[in-house]
Amino acid sequence: MAAKCCPKCKIGPSILNADLSCLVNECQKLLDCGADYLHLDVMDGHFVPNLTFGAPLVKCLRKKIPNAFFDMHMMVAKPEQWIKDMADAGADQYTFHLEATDKPLEIIQMIKDVGMKVGVGIKPGTPVCDVLPFADLVDMVLVMTVEPGFGGQKFMSEMMPKVKQLRNTYKSLDIEVDGGVGPSTIDTAAEAGANMIVSGSAIISSNEPQQVISVLKESVNKWIHINWSKT
Repeated sequence: MAAKCCPKCKIGPSILNADLSCLVNECQKLLDCGADYLHLDVMDGHFVPNLTFGAPLVKCLRKKIPNAFFDMHMMVAKPEQWIKDMADAGADQYTFHLEATDKPLEIIQMIKDVGMKVGVGIKPGTPVCDVLPFADLVDMVLVMTVEPGFGGQKFMSEMMPKVKQLRNTYKSLDIEVDGGVGPSTIDTAAEAGANMIVSGSAIISSNEPQQVISVLKESVNKWIHINWSKT
């Protein structure tokens, strides 16, 4: 049996919090400040009340930022509908919500078939046991630490047992947290086992985004080392 790999720290600013009028420049600045990937929130006005952007914007960004990793957070009611469009636009990872479908296995395979990595997310009200059967089949599990669809919400520390259970069961799995994560909450998320950190306003609204990203990375790497040494 192959040895399990230590999870890597990855910080992904949510570009929805950026100045959308100059999004290419904003994205490049975030990458220059040390971001490991960009988190793109797609909302359809059905799965969540808000409406954001779709594949055309992703395609434009890809042309201007060819080497960035695009993690698509698909807060949409019919995740199967947008898989090919996002792959064609240049998305790297397609994260759909478990609550949005009754055929997750089909969607996972559809995403793989077009060459994207697969993420699956769960809302705060969804028990972690619902996603466990699929964790071996995907590249990443997203545990929402706020209700999806709105920015600026308070981090829900009561979601951390989900993260801990996933990390204890799947040592190498990419586990992402999204919502209210910043310097004041990062230790809680990182200690629980999250290694992919989505952070919106904490990074974007800071006068020193590079410093914020550095603080987030320092915490995640510290807890990866501590937790991995226990295995």
